[in-house]
Amino acid sequence: MQPLIHARDIQDTPHPGHYSHYALASGLMFISGLLPVTPAGEMRSTASFAEQTSQVLANLEACLQQEGLNKHHLVMVRVYLVDVGLWAEFNRLYAQWLGEWKPARAIVPVPELHYGVLLEVEATAATGR
Repeated sequence: MQPLIHARDIQDTPHPGHYSHYALASGLMFISGLLPVTPAGEMRSTASFAEQTSQVLANLEACLQQEGLNKHHLVMVRVYLVDVGLWAEFNRLYAQWLGEWKPARAIVPVPELHYGVLLEVEATAATGR
């Protein structure tokens, strides 16, 4: 028997590569690595780190909202940073975005990311269904 998995993309956004923006399975939402791309498909690789972070978190929120979820449904967030020196700034921006909610999180320093962006974020959320 095939597992019940639903792969979805954010409505009215360009389709990414050979993957979905997120997949739903067994009461969980698995959100693919999100880059600082606007809904119109503009890659924000030359924007400041704060602007890139804001766009990535907006994309994460768009995935959640499409399924009727919000930040409080986040269980785990994985962040890939090209410069460990950006860690403190990310912490500040992330805390502002999340408020008091603190899901599990990992920050992974990497040498580089696609398109020359400064960060990529993937996440898992509980759907309750």
